[in-house]
Amino acid sequence: MILVDTSCWIEVLRERGDTAVCRRMNDLVRSGQACWSPVVRLELWNGARGIKEKKALREFEQVLPELEMPAEVWEIACELARNARTAGLTIPATDLLIAACARHHGVEIESTDAHFTELNKL
Repeated sequence: MILVDTSCWIEVLRERGDTAVCRRMNDLVRSGQACWSPVVRLELWNGARGIKEKKALREFEQVLPELEMPAEVWEIACELARNARTAGLTIPATDLLIAACARHHGVEIESTDAHFTELNKL
């Protein structure tokens, strides 16, 4: 499984999304490797515009496995936040939670967001 970050799904939802990212997402979905987390789903619904995007999100909800976020994920997120702050990094809480969810479940993250590259160094 690969936890797909919001940044990649946004490219899929855009009319003129990055073709390489869209191709990669299509491959991950077709192979059954793509999954998301409650935070990714929330971020997407929070930014959903128009009937087409909302329809796509409803379809995603039907096919994408969703990784659970038990209390351990929140603890990992807090640890990542402390480590990031010590390293002089300011990372959005949503990215900390997504990274923590991936670590908890032992899966990779697919993202175009540079924050995850920084978090991988911690």
